[in-house]
Amino acid sequence: LLWLMLCVSAVAQPERRPNIIFILADDLGYGEVGCYGQSKILTPNLDRMAAEGMRFTQFYAGNTVCAPSRSVLMTGLHVGHTRVRGNGGGAAQQLTAADVTVARVLHEAGYATGLVGKWGLGEVGDEGEPTRQGFDTYFGHLNQTHAHNHFPSFLWRNGVKVELPNDLVPLGAVPGAGYATKRVAYAGDLFATEAAAFIERQRAGPFFLFLSLVAPHANNERSRELGDGNEVPDVGPYADRPWNESQKNHAAMITRLDRDVGALLAQLRTLGLDDRTLVMFSSDNGPHREGGPNYHPDFFAASGPFSGIKRALTEGGIRVPFIARWPGQIPAGTVSNEVGYFGDLMATWGELAGGKVPAGLDSVSLVPTLLRRGTQVRHPYLYWEFYEGAISQAVLLEGRWKGIRSPRGSELKVYDLQTDPGEQVNVASAQPAITRRIEAALQEAHVDNEHWNFKSESAPKKKGAKKAAP
Repeated sequence: LLWLMLCVSAVAQPERRPNIIFILADDLGYGEVGCYGQSKILTPNLDRMAAEGMRFTQFYAGNTVCAPSRSVLMTGLHVGHTRVRGNGGGAAQQLTAADVTVARVLHEAGYATGLVGKWGLGEVGDEGEPTRQGFDTYFGHLNQTHAHNHFPSFLWRNGVKVELPNDLVPLGAVPGAGYATKRVAYAGDLFATEAAAFIERQRAGPFFLFLSLVAPHANNERSRELGDGNEVPDVGPYADRPWNESQKNHAAMITRLDRDVGALLAQLRTLGLDDRTLVMFSSDNGPHREGGPNYHPDFFAASGPFSGIKRALTEGGIRVPFIARWPGQIPAGTVSNEVGYFGDLMATWGELAGGKVPAGLDSVSLVPTLLRRGTQVRHPYLYWEFYEGAISQAVLLEGRWKGIRSPRGSELKVYDLQTDPGEQVNVASAQPAITRRIEAALQEAHVDNEHWNFKSESAPKKKGAKKAAP
């Protein structure tokens, strides 16, 4: 009997620590992928990835905008505790030496660690620069405004500027922001090439690759100047669609991203790394409305069945697609209703890598759900806060009861996501016990830090913010 138990245990446990690849889209809505209900935009590779792995239906970004969402991802702390809580610029948008990132945890566990794409949590020479936060190498955008441009005039590689053959019309205070008049090198294509090179170099493993893509984020500067910020080299399969150019461009950005995901999965198979690699895919927040006057996310039902978009604390702003694939370990074709969020990836990856995860985090391992073993620990609640304009807060209790106070100090609205996923009916008065629990969570979840506090009812001023190096 003991021999049989040991055999079953050996089958259930991974034979070795997996390579880990996390692919993050930028401003991709819950409903913009075929396996999440999209009917107009083609995403065959992401759909196949879901069919070969696990698709989560209730997974959340760290925040409803870029920088704080990534800070939650990196630190395993929700936005009431993590260092960066908004797109504040300067020191308010930088990780410090005191922060322990998941990249550092994996690096110290013996993983080769690489970042390709957009960072947004520190620049060259800052404590938040990726190579000071646990990454062995990085290539891409450090400043998130610079990342608006899909045809930039330069990118960064390990602190060294890499000039690109694009001619730029500079706009605003951040060098490298603006839009290209000569468009030769598309950043997304360069990121795909760089990711493939990293995987080839580190094929002996174990490795951690954070592939942080910019698509389908709009070029906001181009939107203001030329009316269409959905930048892509061509419209691909959408040339004959009876849509306007902005809609075609947006769809083409997502399908191009999907193409690159397919190429990455094919490379893993070719190198014999398929069953040794956990690949995950998600988005940093809900869909944007920033592509110009001819683009609107409603055309693609980008938020799926939910209300709101990027910058909202309703489900459309924070519930995101999340797909996990690991052949032989994650059961193929499974759908999970388990509630999770970006902060949980610290504990998840740390457990799989055998890393030393710091104590006191807002992070629970999703390994029991992914590998169908053990008991899944759950959070007492999930929490978000948002600083653009007056401060807003949101709490999710038991994966069902959603409380939103916007702005802080105003009436608390409570929604039953089980019967009202679109958050249309306020049930606060009808559910007094639930409302009291949400009130208590709102009081408990936030801890002030130097830059993000409730003394002021707005975000830190960007005066004196450090700019990207010229």
